[in-house]
Amino acid sequence: MRPLPQSSPAPARAKPQRVLFVEVDVERSWAVASLGPAFIAPFLRERGGHETDYFRAKIELTPAEVADEVARRAPDVLGLSLTTRQWQRARQLVAAIKARLPELPVVAGGLHPTFSPEAVLAEPGFDFACLGEGEEAMLELVDALARQAPAAELHAIRNVWTEGGPRPTLRPPFEPLDELPFMDRAFLDELHGVVNVTTQRGCPFPCTYCGARMFNELYQADGESYGRRRTHQSVMDELRAIRDAQTLAYVIFLDDTFTIHHPWVKRFCEVYPEEIGVPFALHARVETVNERLLELLAKAGCAQITYGIESGSERIRREVMRRPVTNDRFRDVFRWTKQAGIAVTANYMLGLPEETPEDLRQTVELARELDTLDFGYFVFYPYPGTALFKTCLERGYLPADYEELPAVHRTSILNLPTLSQADIDAAYDELTELRAERMAALSGAGSAQHIRDSAAIG
Repeated sequence: MRPLPQSSPAPARAKPQRVLFVEVDVERSWAVASLGPAFIAPFLRERGGHETDYFRAKIELTPAEVADEVARRAPDVLGLSLTTRQWQRARQLVAAIKARLPELPVVAGGLHPTFSPEAVLAEPGFDFACLGEGEEAMLELVDALARQAPAAELHAIRNVWTEGGPRPTLRPPFEPLDELPFMDRAFLDELHGVVNVTTQRGCPFPCTYCGARMFNELYQADGESYGRRRTHQSVMDELRAIRDAQTLAYVIFLDDTFTIHHPWVKRFCEVYPEEIGVPFALHARVETVNERLLELLAKAGCAQITYGIESGSERIRREVMRRPVTNDRFRDVFRWTKQAGIAVTANYMLGLPEETPEDLRQTVELARELDTLDFGYFVFYPYPGTALFKTCLERGYLPADYEELPAVHRTSILNLPTLSQADIDAAYDELTELRAERMAALSGAGSAQHIRDSAAIG
């Protein structure tokens, strides 16, 4: 490169920052970490020349031990991607970290800081809350911190709410998604050649319980469209890059609903077996599949699909969750999926607003009838920003100290007039027993008690 004329000196480049992302484990250590840091870290490296690091705060580590490890790694900036379930422990960890490193800037992003930023910034130790997408916002913030930019400049960064500053405006969602660097696999704790990939951002469905939908509404309030999808070429390029670097045995597509746009899915079913050819799994809604599409997915290598049933009560799905789908539709789609040779798993929720013991009975009975390979079940927690959170707040279902209560899979924090904790416990125990029986039948004697013990942890 030709040197600049002496009369126009280039500005001195700020020292690259070392950004450490801490994954906050809760209840137990899950196989996959938060996706946000895996996207943001390579963006910071490639676009800004910064260094990135990753540390998983496993559940057995004390706050002091986590603070010791953070201090040992000597970051310039600390980042956390948080759901509401991670918030309580994150507060404890950040307090311990700040006691050791009081000048370390702490940035929190993800679902909880996006929809509860005031609570995050009110907590001692959190300096910045990132609302919505974080790649460009985090890069601008880290660049500004590297230059020791004044507070006025930090306050002006879109998507980033600075402690003591005004609520930020949002920048448009990043597009095209093909121009994002591929996720950093070192941030995902993937094992045995099982990898996790996303092909899109955004969910068009109006479910009242889901935080993913709220991202759409967040951006729509600013006049932006949030739904975007990568090209097939981009997805195949990422999978080939993974295969070149490591074992690639199985792909899990983490999109909320992989089967939204049939032309895209059908083309995927043509190119994937030719270019990649390993088994894959995905998430779908029964409203978005038919027999022919399931046959195409099976032929392309789809080995497993997870469907969200949420409740066995059509009334609860229709009136409370805004999911007007019938149980007959679930029966049909599950039958078609199995006939295509694809394993079916399902997810259920318990303890929803307006739910009754009869609704819980219907959920257990539907789970028994559908006889899936496996299923997950969780006690409902109202996530800030969702429509059901507002419902619970307006109707007085949330206790006064709800912000201090942990979000766990086993116990409800709500004061529901139609349902007691004993009712929820009974349904949870029935589902635990049903799942234990199912797993024992598939895996042999001895597994049933393991399933019961695992459920008890949550």
